[in-house]
Amino acid sequence: MSVIIAIDAMGGDKAPFVTIEGIALALKKHPSVKFKVFGLSESVPEELEKHNLSGHENIEFIPCSEVVKGNTEPRLAIRKFKDSSMRRAIEAVSRKEADAVVSAGNTGAYMVLSKLILKTIPGLQRAAISTLLPTKNGKGVVMLDLGGNVDVPAEVLVQFCIMGQAFAKGVQGNKNPTVALLNIGSEELKGTASLKEAQQMIQTTNAVSNYKGFVEGDDIFEEKVDVIVTDGFTGNIALKTIEGTVRFFSGIMKEELKRSWITKIGALISKPAFMGLKKRLDPRRYNGAQFLGLQGISVKSHGGTDGFGFSHALGVAIDLAENNVNASLERELEALQEKLIIAESSAGLE
Repeated sequence: MSVIIAIDAMGGDKAPFVTIEGIALALKKHPSVKFKVFGLSESVPEELEKHNLSGHENIEFIPCSEVVKGNTEPRLAIRKFKDSSMRRAIEAVSRKEADAVVSAGNTGAYMVLSKLILKTIPGLQRAAISTLLPTKNGKGVVMLDLGGNVDVPAEVLVQFCIMGQAFAKGVQGNKNPTVALLNIGSEELKGTASLKEAQQMIQTTNAVSNYKGFVEGDDIFEEKVDVIVTDGFTGNIALKTIEGTVRFFSGIMKEELKRSWITKIGALISKPAFMGLKKRLDPRRYNGAQFLGLQGISVKSHGGTDGFGFSHALGVAIDLAENNVNASLERELEALQEKLIIAESSAGLE
């Protein structure tokens, strides 16, 4: 049976042009996938026509009368905008009419609506934001939480480890991904009380397979592990720092390469290397963050991406749906609860 992806065609800075272009690109790579496209009648059909997708057998257009804009407050997105393209796309997953939903729209509103409509997986305390970051080998590293939860207790960090493993298995096809907790040092004595407790829980119960301990911030790109877990406060700061650093060095490099005729000639000679670097660090290739832990796959695309980047977010949703990640995650969470109960019982007998 074909995977069906629900799309908020009106989400993003340049919607619906970018979202429809992304669908056209995704169809070339995933010709059997079907798309339910939610958006305004006055703009989406025109874009579908431009990309020769009007009447395509794999595309169903569902007209909506409202749009959740970038400045719409999450509480208003909940109370009003009942016929918005964002809400109706999420509801399609809730009603089992689609296997996943993708939006490039208002992050706060999208997250709140996804949590409200799809709800968290039974036994899971909190959902988390996860994405893939670039590494030297090009495989990428899964990192979470990236802003969904500021304060995270030990048991939730353990659940995040299991969620990150499920994401890595679904998106990367990694059968047994390695996992680590982000800390200020690799030594067991370092870190917050919740980090130490989480590691002790993992080591005592063997709740997380292939656990490798603590890693530091400078290990993120070093291919030491496949999944890095932290709280949303630390994760969001780390992510924004990485993005800012890349922009900073890119700007300086451009200035230096234009400084004199010698540097300009050097830049021309080194152009193939610079193009290769640009391709490897292209954020569009890593577009698509998932709200892990919900009873339905919800993927967030960057609002400022182009069609190529949006197609990658669609690819993440397709991979997660095809690999039935949520079912696998539910089984592993049930196993975690059993291990914790056994560990508590053993501790009580001592």
